[in-house]
Amino acid sequence: MIGSIKSIFKLRIKIPFIERLHIWRGIHLTENQFILILSFVVGLLSGLAAVVLKNTIHLTYQFVLKAINSGFGSYIYLALPAVGILLTTLWIKFHVKDNISHGITRVLFCISRKNGIIKAHNTYTGIVGSSLTIGFGGSVGAEAPIVLTGAAIGSNLARLFKLNYKQVILMIGCGAAGAVAGIFKAPIAGLVFTLEVLMLDMTMASLAPLLISAVTATLMSYFFLGSEATLCTLPQPPTFELHNIPLYLILGVAAGLIGWYFTATSMRMEKWFSKILNPWKKIAIGGVILGLLIWLFPPLFGEGYDALREILTGDGLRILDHSMFGQFGDGVWVVVAYCALMLIFKVIATSATTGAGGIGGVFAPSLFMGGVLGYMMAHLLNCLDFISVSEVNFALVGMAAFMSALMHAPLTGIFLIAEITGGYNLFVPLMVASVSAYVTIYYFEPHSIYTKRLAQSGDLITHNKDRAALTLMRLEKEVEHDLTEVGPDQTLRDLVNAISHSRRNIFPVVDEEGKLMGIVLLDDIRKIMFNTEMYDNTYIYELMVMPPDTVKTTDTMDVVMEKFEKSGAWNLPVIKNGLYMGYISKSKIYTAYRKVLLNFAEE
Repeated sequence: MIGSIKSIFKLRIKIPFIERLHIWRGIHLTENQFILILSFVVGLLSGLAAVVLKNTIHLTYQFVLKAINSGFGSYIYLALPAVGILLTTLWIKFHVKDNISHGITRVLFCISRKNGIIKAHNTYTGIVGSSLTIGFGGSVGAEAPIVLTGAAIGSNLARLFKLNYKQVILMIGCGAAGAVAGIFKAPIAGLVFTLEVLMLDMTMASLAPLLISAVTATLMSYFFLGSEATLCTLPQPPTFELHNIPLYLILGVAAGLIGWYFTATSMRMEKWFSKILNPWKKIAIGGVILGLLIWLFPPLFGEGYDALREILTGDGLRILDHSMFGQFGDGVWVVVAYCALMLIFKVIATSATTGAGGIGGVFAPSLFMGGVLGYMMAHLLNCLDFISVSEVNFALVGMAAFMSALMHAPLTGIFLIAEITGGYNLFVPLMVASVSAYVTIYYFEPHSIYTKRLAQSGDLITHNKDRAALTLMRLEKEVEHDLTEVGPDQTLRDLVNAISHSRRNIFPVVDEEGKLMGIVLLDDIRKIMFNTEMYDNTYIYELMVMPPDTVKTTDTMDVVMEKFEKSGAWNLPVIKNGLYMGYISKSKIYTAYRKVLLNFAEE
């Protein structure tokens, strides 16, 4: 008895804690119970990460303000964004040594191309990088980095406990939902964001873990940050007036058009910055652009939430404070021109921040631009005595509409604005403007700012299960290498010998450099292969034909299937960097496709 106890004790010492936890879990918990517990842990950690990020940005910003007020001069803040980008670049170059920009896009890429594997350093590196960038005045938002952080927490915990692919993706969704819910104190928005923006095809059974994570993260945020509204407390509850619906519809269309401008401009600027290979030159150019824009438009400094609070509390004219435009007074056309120019240049400030090396997202810029757009429209209507409308209401609806357009996520925009401001009475205007904004931008741009890059590279996974399965498949894994290669100068005798040792009826003709010259089909030579008189005076280059098409290793599976359909072939050669690599068959693709599709089966 004593010996058995000692052996158990020794076993507990030798087996790592995680392995013992696996054993305990298998004995005491069902799979669903463990998923619910893990979703709670993911929500707890992602909520804490959101709290840490918000506090870190705030403390960094307060440190910067203190430095400015202690005698460095009032214009030093113009150079501060460049300092933040420089510190962020050094952090990435010497510690992270990985790309951590475009957080939400990276989460989508890891879901579609990395089997849900997100590197462990993403659980904290984005927090540091975005704190430096935003705390020093970079014109971006903190939401995309915290989504990457939450998703990384979910991914790494899921892999630590050896969950399967579908469960890993669910935990990534839980982390993202918790991150959004935690940073905004908006659990419904966190849930909807995961389903709508990350495009996860969840079943009803998956909603419980997502809700647990979102609610847990929200409670953590309330516990540490208080119960005040995330953005601001509205001076009075918003009211819905039916006769303003056409105006909200126009506001949504305007938001959709400006959202299209934002997407197109940011993509162009990103491409332009990518051509600058010297990182220090990037920082210098981005810093000059940011400094100039902040000098002209002070609300572009940082996330822009301070300007939004002034608009939502009824002090919209204060956005002119400390601006050179203020010397022209606060006439209607001065305000409209100032707001319009901020809408034009905000995307340039945001793109300059990220293009130069800063870390941040477009969540906050989309809220800022939507709020400014709604305020500008309402202020113009009121000052022209066209109709009397609430500037606060239009700002709220504009925020939801612009977010819906930029992210292609109308539900996220609707619920987020309702939750962070308490504007639940505006549900109908929020829906009208958000849907009209989404429909407008979708006509010009079918992909959101998060998915456009992935769509261009063929790495986008969608709610369409067929297309998602094709996206998740890897071309190089399906390539067959068991076909016997022959040379163009070999004879029919050599070919017959190759046929006798092969189980395939296709023989690639490859030259000495490895380039594909053509193919020989067994059916084409069946009539002459037993004619021994032709063995030594018939050469393979005389017998070969060109394949109906070729597949490149850079082709997406959609393109591969399209080539199969157009050519009518069941087998096609694969080319990598101009050299023959192997063959791919339609039947093998169908087999792999069915296996991948099982991951999307309904529960």
